[in-house]
Amino acid sequence: MPSLTLHHLQISQSERIPWLLEELSIPYTLQLYQRDPIFSPPSLKALHPMGASPVLEDATFNPSNPLILAESGAIAEYVIHKHGDGLLALPPNHPNYADYLYWFHFSNSALQPAILRRMTARRAVQSLEDPTFVMTSERLFQAIRHFDQRVSENTWLAGEEFTAADVMSVWCFTTVRKFEAFDLAEYPGVLAWLRRCTDRPAYRAAIGKCDPELDIEEGIRAEPPRRLASLGPARN
Repeated sequence: MPSLTLHHLQISQSERIPWLLEELSIPYTLQLYQRDPIFSPPSLKALHPMGASPVLEDATFNPSNPLILAESGAIAEYVIHKHGDGLLALPPNHPNYADYLYWFHFSNSALQPAILRRMTARRAVQSLEDPTFVMTSERLFQAIRHFDQRVSENTWLAGEEFTAADVMSVWCFTTVRKFEAFDLAEYPGVLAWLRRCTDRPAYRAAIGKCDPELDIEEGIRAEPPRRLASLGPARN
C-alpha cells in the first residue's frame, strides 16, 4: 500500500493533488496548513527549499528516508505513474496523446502565469486603463477564449476521456479568482466544463477534506467568488 502524506496549503493550487488521489482511490494522509497571513507558514516552508505547496511525502519505498516532492504538475505525474497504474494519463499510442500533453501543461505554462501577470500589473498601475494592465488582461482572456473553444467542442480537455489535464486546470477558473477576479460570463464552454468537473464525487470529496470552508458553487459561477480576506481590498 502507498504511504503518502500530502502537505496542503489551504486555498491554493495544491487542491489538485487530493482531487487526483481521490479519483485514483489512492489512500493518503492529509496535513493541512493555513496561510500566514498570505504565504505558506514556516512549518510548510521548512519541508522544501521552494517553501511552497503542495508537497508530497512518499515513504512507500524507503520509510527511513521518504521522498519529498513539490510542484503540482510533477506530483501529478509521479502519482499517476508510480501509484496509479497510469490511469488518468493517456499513453503515447493513444490518438489523443498530444492533446493530453498540451492541456495537462497548459494551466501551469500559459493560463496560470497569465493570471499572475495580470494580478501583478493591477498592483503596479494607477489605473486599469494603463496599457500594461490592458495588455496583461487581453493576454489572459486570449488564453481563456482558447480554453473555452476546446471545452465547447469536447467533453474533456483530452477529448472524450476525463484525465489529469482536467484536474490540473480547474483551479485556474475557481479558487484562483479569489486572488485575481475575472468574470466568465462570456465563456459558456468553461462554465459547463466546470460543472462537469466539480460534480464529480472525487472532487467533492477532496474539497471536503482539504478546504471544507470553500464554497464550490460560488467558485464555478460566472462572477468571481469573494476575494481572499487576507489580501485586503483589490486595487481598481
